[in-house]
Amino acid sequence: MSGDTLRIDRSAKTLRTLALERMREAIMDFHFQPGERLVERPLCDQLGVSRSVVREVLRQLEAEGLVQMVPGHGPAVAKPDLGRTDEIYELRALLEGIAARACALTATDAQIASLDAALTNLLDAWASRAPVEVMRATTKFYETLFEAADKRIAWEIVTGLNVRINQLRSMTIASENRREPAIAEMTEIMDAIRSRKPDEAEAAARRHVESAWQIARNTLRLG
Repeated sequence: MSGDTLRIDRSAKTLRTLALERMREAIMDFHFQPGERLVERPLCDQLGVSRSVVREVLRQLEAEGLVQMVPGHGPAVAKPDLGRTDEIYELRALLEGIAARACALTATDAQIASLDAALTNLLDAWASRAPVEVMRATTKFYETLFEAADKRIAWEIVTGLNVRINQLRSMTIASENRREPAIAEMTEIMDAIRSRKPDEAEAAARRHVESAWQIARNTLRLG
């Protein structure tokens, strides 16, 4: 990603929202590396926005866990923390397993068809080998899953958890040999839901998160 590609086009969205989206994607796509300083003036030039907008964006990214304030240096791309990450993946495995079980038990045929469509989009995203696209498609699949399971509060919790590890999720997606196992794991979840097998659906959902969790651990330990 070149510096020019960060520049945003004016639209109905606010400049702050557009700049936030562009910066979030740039961090998750490794245009900015973990630990790299984020200097306001160059960011203003790259994004084509004012310093006040850049400051607002950096504050929001700090709240999301993507940016951290380094004493004496200012804002920098956050480095994921292993202890916090373990807890987040543990909670994700629990909640996503519960949602998959409920979906297998109660989802309508129409809801399962929507899930199938979301999975197809996810497989297409994996084929593109673009981490940001895979993450978007994954989010859509799970949003559809939790909605079909009628677990909206659980989805809000999972969304909040994922925001804190989006950069790490992008790393696991981009890691070598992750694509084929991930596709197999997601297909297994969908097969169990489609077959109305709640135990298998829950177990498959948990295995998928635990597999990503192991890659995340290894990534942090090697980093």
